Amino acid sequence: MADSSKKMQIVFASAECAPFVKTGGLGDVAGSLPAALVRAGAEVIVMVPKYATIKDEYKAQMEHFFDFYVSLGWRNEYCGLEKIEHDGVTYYFVDNEEYFRREGFYGYGDDAERFSFFCRAVLNLLPAMDFWPDVIHTNDWHSGLVNVLLKIEHQGDERYEKIRTLYTIHNLKYQGVFPKDVMSDVLGLDWKYFNNGDLEFYDAVNFMKGGLIYADYISTVSKTYAKEIQYEYFGEHLDGLLRRRQDTLFGIVNGIDYDVYNPSTDKNLYEGYDVTTLDRKADNKVLLQKDLGLPISRRTPMVAMVTRLVAAKGLDLVVRMMDEILQHEDIQFVLLGTGDKEYEDWFKGLAWRFPKKVSANIYFSNQLAQRIYAASDIFLMPSNYEPCGIGQLIALRYGSVPVVRETGGLKDTIIPYDKYTKQGNGFRFADYNAHEMMYALKRALSAYENYEEWKQIVENAMNSDYSWKESAREYKALYEKLTGSGASEA
Repeated sequence: MADSSKKMQIVFASAECAPFVKTGGLGDVAGSLPAALVRAGAEVIVMVPKYATIKDEYKAQMEHFFDFYVSLGWRNEYCGLEKIEHDGVTYYFVDNEEYFRREGFYGYGDDAERFSFFCRAVLNLLPAMDFWPDVIHTNDWHSGLVNVLLKIEHQGDERYEKIRTLYTIHNLKYQGVFPKDVMSDVLGLDWKYFNNGDLEFYDAVNFMKGGLIYADYISTVSKTYAKEIQYEYFGEHLDGLLRRRQDTLFGIVNGIDYDVYNPSTDKNLYEGYDVTTLDRKADNKVLLQKDLGLPISRRTPMVAMVTRLVAAKGLDLVVRMMDEILQHEDIQFVLLGTGDKEYEDWFKGLAWRFPKKVSANIYFSNQLAQRIYAASDIFLMPSNYEPCGIGQLIALRYGSVPVVRETGGLKDTIIPYDKYTKQGNGFRFADYNAHEMMYALKRALSAYENYEEWKQIVENAMNSDYSWKESAREYKALYEKLTGSGASEA
């Protein structure tokens, strides 16, 4: 039994981390969870590649900490380590210009080499930092090899042998699959780890598969998604492995930063408001209607989507039903997002067919996104799959009532409103079906007609707590369970 009075020490390894570098949900998690863990009483360091695109203001704050070489197959590559303290968390940036001085983060022909380098660096730098964590928390395929290398290359060194790993799947679709010659050329690992199936995947090497097999515990970003990925439909050819690991697979829903997403202090809004000043929320609607050229009406329900325009977001359901909904319902529909050209063109066409009802904004603006969350009455999120989802959490915070499909984190965070108990923060539909989506939306519109009822739902939404505080508490309990240092229940 470890000393429970000692602070839990965590290394958090991630390919991205807000505010330094972010493309999606992983960046948000890595930017918020470590700070929340510190506030919950843990000691956390975050390790992330030093990409060229990190803003100069952060680069200027970096303190050079260490230089050494990382062996990678037949190569010896330079590795620098830069350090920043931010929000109680120490961030270390792994530097190699050849690998990380590029415009983008992923999608290069040598990604296997770049992220193998990062994973080796994470482990090999621990002596220099003199930081021997209880847990290394790895994330998605980019840091999956940390789990593998810890077990294969660092056994026999008791400093490493005590370290446990938690591996979080943010999105199972992206697995880091590479030609098999990376085994010897890049990883420098014995072929037996390919031949026994640990890293082999349809005659290629799969970094995520390796991460899953060698992790002590696995987590994912909602309880429902943890169950879904054990089925073939969501399992991306890894469902068998995840079923075998079900006793060590946990779901913890992501949070959002309640200081950043706060309608009473958000500088992007026309007017700040909270749950006690909902009339000001309607002021935001009027001002957005004016800016987007929609007819001004406080009482016309505004339905919004802020989304990537890709199939996974359930857009074919919207394409199938939205014309009919707009013909029969007195609503306004506002969209913000970019993505596949066929969807971009379709939404432009929708705005052309219904100029007084639809505003299609085919670009991305953080300011406009926040204004839409604040102005809209209903937030539509009919995703085909959604590991956690962030849109519905922001919508709740801003009092835009979510209408969602029951999948992943949407099912875990949106509780259907019950007019008898007055509980619930939104509306859901189960089957991936355009008519079901329409009926769920109509249920929301019907509730909107009843002022008192709607006010109750909005208040329930805004009083839902999906801040990082609760998620951090669950993660800390899971670390304690993993290391045997705290309560046995996570």
